[in-house]
Amino acid sequence: MKAVILVGGEGTRLRPLTVNLPKPMLPVVNRPFLEHVIEYLKGQGIGDVILSMGYRSDVIEEYFGDGKRLGVDLRLVVESTPLGTAGGVKNVEQFLDGTFLVLNGDIMTDLDLRAMIAFHRERGSKATISLTPVDDPTAYGLVETDAQGRVQRFIEKPRPEDITTNLINAGTYVLEREVLDLIPSAKYHMFERGVFPDLLSRNHPIYGYRSNSYWIDIGTPAKYLSVNRDILHGRVARLQSELKSYEGIRVGEGADIDPSAVLVGPVILGQRVKVGARARVTGPTVIGDDSVIGPDSVVEESILWSKVRIAGRVQLKGAILGRDTVVEQDSSILGGAIVSDSCSVGKDNKLDRGIRVWPGHSIGPRMISF
Repeated sequence: MKAVILVGGEGTRLRPLTVNLPKPMLPVVNRPFLEHVIEYLKGQGIGDVILSMGYRSDVIEEYFGDGKRLGVDLRLVVESTPLGTAGGVKNVEQFLDGTFLVLNGDIMTDLDLRAMIAFHRERGSKATISLTPVDDPTAYGLVETDAQGRVQRFIEKPRPEDITTNLINAGTYVLEREVLDLIPSAKYHMFERGVFPDLLSRNHPIYGYRSNSYWIDIGTPAKYLSVNRDILHGRVARLQSELKSYEGIRVGEGADIDPSAVLVGPVILGQRVKVGARARVTGPTVIGDDSVIGPDSVVEESILWSKVRIAGRVQLKGAILGRDTVVEQDSSILGGAIVSDSCSVGKDNKLDRGIRVWPGHSIGPRMISF
């Protein structure tokens, strides 16, 4: 069976992290998020993958190539203009035959695809939508089903008094090829607001497959932090065994940790990371390859990409730092602040309250305090 991964979006809610990288290429525990998705499919027995790409497709192509390095057959298809979730799949129609999978490329899940495919086939479904329960459904599109799982109604962003279920569309679909006949060619079209309601109105069998498996999208900085933290805390079942083998602290090849430094897991340090004298790194924290943590600095609950340089007596807590960024001594970056790629933060600064610094910006000494 083939799988289509939708990776064409611009990731605007994640900016400035997505200025230089498409959302699926953001590093999650030091590997591109999309690599985790492809490995997940491979582990579920799906080795024929099509990427429906748009924004910064060059970055994806350069990293993955034909997929052989990961042990999959990878086909890369680029949209000339944004086509939406359904339009992006229609754009790769020539490569699809029989039943196939569609996945949103910004979702981390432990969903059992084999069980979902079996459910789809047992019911003779034209389209099966993965469903997940959420605590507050008002921000999502709800999917009502009967006792057998057949979809009865879609409810877009309901008012509290209109909520009849807490099940939402979780962004993984099993589809029959004839569903593509309902999608116009070369036009923007969505599964959620177009194809699925159309199937329902035509009385085609469309089912919802409920799962309580781990599920999160990485569409915002807070969720991006959360997925890294969840993996480090062992909440993503398929990645637990790898992390357990390191007993909460994983140190990459060539790392140099001063004997007086303190690491409190869960922590992942990339290759050739240097941690200076009396520095303290407290998890859940991920530090990318070739990064340096200066003496007496404290890093807590933060994500640092590759080649980040942290000087002495710096404090980071709940921060995201892009690659090639430099933070000078006695500065602090706190409270969900983002400093993206190739930035420079001068000494004695305090960045807080979710401030976002765009790529290439320099902040002079004591210029900003929040």
